[in-house]
Amino acid sequence: MMDMPSFLFYIMTFVILAAASSVVLLRNPIHSALALAITMITLGFMYFGLEAYFIAGVQLIVYAGAVMVMFVMVLMLFDLKKEVGQVTKGTIGALMKVLCGMALSGIITWAIRYSSISTELKKPLQNPAEQMAGVKILAVQLFTKYVFAFELLGALLLIIAVGVVAVARSRGGTHARD
Repeated sequence: MMDMPSFLFYIMTFVILAAASSVVLLRNPIHSALALAITMITLGFMYFGLEAYFIAGVQLIVYAGAVMVMFVMVLMLFDLKKEVGQVTKGTIGALMKVLCGMALSGIITWAIRYSSISTELKKPLQNPAEQMAGVKILAVQLFTKYVFAFELLGALLLIIAVGVVAVARSRGGTHARD
């Protein structure tokens, strides 16, 4: 019988693989973005289950939060009815899809071979005290030496968000005024 952590690991793995495949296979960009968000959120929970709490938090806050907001803002700039028809038709598009699929298969094959070779050469994992010391050093640097840059980046992302919405409304994006 399988224990609960292993069962949850396999369930989350299935969800990640299904959602990641949906990102590529779905034709509607909004549905692809939603599938990408599901992939990133489930990956964050996977890190949490592996007791990598800092990486889980970063995954959920930065990738599932900020990066997905930026993806959706870029999608707002396009007239999706015209874009979907242009990307899904033609021999050039089909050729690009096949070439990208072959390149992705090659990269995955290389990664599997490299990871199986390099696991023998790795040093043992850090203990929890060493991990916390690394996170503490990062936090002290971020919130003392680089606090201005951190706050400036937050303000810049807010300005970008407002600008994208304004441009999408004025130039015929998904939220254009009729």
